[in-house]
Amino acid sequence: MGVIIPAVLLASATIIAWLLYKHLRMRQALKHLNQPRSYPIVGHGLVTKPDPEGFMNQVIGMGYLYPDPRMCLLWIGPFPCLMLYSADLVEPIFSSTKHLNKGFAYVLLEPWLGISILTSQKEQWRPKRKLLTPTFHYDILKDFLPIFNEQSKILVQKMCSLGAEEEVDVLSVITLCTLDIICETSMGKAIGAQLAENNEYVWAVHTINKLISKRTNNPLMWNSFIYNLTEDGRTHEKCLRILHDFTKKVIVERKEALQENDYKMEGRLAFLDLLLEMVKSGQMDETDVQAEVDTFMFEGHDTTSTGLMWAIHLLGNHPEVQRKVQAELDEVMGDDEDVTIEHLSRMKYLECALKEALRLFPSVPIITRELSDDQVIGGVNIPKGVTFLLNLYLVHRDPSQWKDPDVFDPDRFLPENSIARKSFAFIPFSAGSRNCIGQRFALMEEKVIMAHLLRNFNVKAVELMHEVRPKMEIIVRPVTPIHMKLTRRRPIVSP
Repeated sequence: MGVIIPAVLLASATIIAWLLYKHLRMRQALKHLNQPRSYPIVGHGLVTKPDPEGFMNQVIGMGYLYPDPRMCLLWIGPFPCLMLYSADLVEPIFSSTKHLNKGFAYVLLEPWLGISILTSQKEQWRPKRKLLTPTFHYDILKDFLPIFNEQSKILVQKMCSLGAEEEVDVLSVITLCTLDIICETSMGKAIGAQLAENNEYVWAVHTINKLISKRTNNPLMWNSFIYNLTEDGRTHEKCLRILHDFTKKVIVERKEALQENDYKMEGRLAFLDLLLEMVKSGQMDETDVQAEVDTFMFEGHDTTSTGLMWAIHLLGNHPEVQRKVQAELDEVMGDDEDVTIEHLSRMKYLECALKEALRLFPSVPIITRELSDDQVIGGVNIPKGVTFLLNLYLVHRDPSQWKDPDVFDPDRFLPENSIARKSFAFIPFSAGSRNCIGQRFALMEEKVIMAHLLRNFNVKAVELMHEVRPKMEIIVRPVTPIHMKLTRRRPIVSP
């Protein structure tokens, strides 16, 4: 015993010394990069704002503080994170087939989303992407249009019950609509969220988003044992129970229904049907199904509802743009009540408006990638092991690519105005081989919901643009709710 204790202490001291040496070597290698003052081991932990609004202000401030080149180094604890925020600088990362691993922050999503197409490392991601790509085929997506139309009409009916001067919390009503859509399309189950009150699933999604973002900025909370002892950790566990119980129940029910029908799939198929067919054929196991369904549920309603909220807010602040969108919708749809595939392809200006909203407020503001090999960025050799923070929010505000970048102007996305723009100047769904697999689904859904809303109502924003303060969580949300007022444009037809 007298020999073991000194040996353990010596080994521990040696490991700590080695890690400290590696850390100091990395700091030396990166010292010439733009960066605010930081300290060994704790990095910028002593100055990082813990609240989402304060953190977002700091991140945006870095863009103004270091405009050339548009990159700066941040230390999250002992880990170096190089933030990139120009089309030129992010291009080598997005166009590479080597740097496909997500950063360390995605590990914090695994208790919720498992090892899914969003969180998996590149070795696991490649076969998952290959398997799942056919489930987003155009022929499958267009079969979802009746669901998009039906739920959009329910949303319109709900809006009809409001008084002329009544203010509506945009995100709350849109979220329930997108939740109904993703449940029916991804899991084949109608849950009637728009017709219910106090939806527990929505509360859990929003709460766990806040908790994960807060935890990401505090390295002391990355250890699960320590985190689970805190109040946030206990709330996190409660959210996980709600989220997983919901999807597990639906998966079991859907599997039993398919088994009773001997897996004879007829009519419109949900994503879950296709995943369970893969389980039956041995291409996937049930753990994978749970992970992918949880991921579809999160990405398929939370990001889309937030994107729609920002688009409605911007159109409500720009009535002249809103009128142009409405004129196009009236011309394209005529007397038709439902949006068709043919209609969608002709909604050119609506698409420009939605893209411009995504430029100003990309649903996911920052994505991370882990550098798997040395990489030259902006003429500087960045060593393996650095995590890149690809700041889409600031890439979309690069003045070299966007004139008056803070101005809402859908005309930017007209074909004649997009010719000279760099490929990676607009990347709301990420880019490269690891881009968002559901981006076509999301844009179709947004078009249908906006078409129904704007054909039936004029939308007026209650808050002016400068009065709304965004905060940076996993998703860009407003600090306080955004409201709108509606006035009818035409008689409402029952769904």
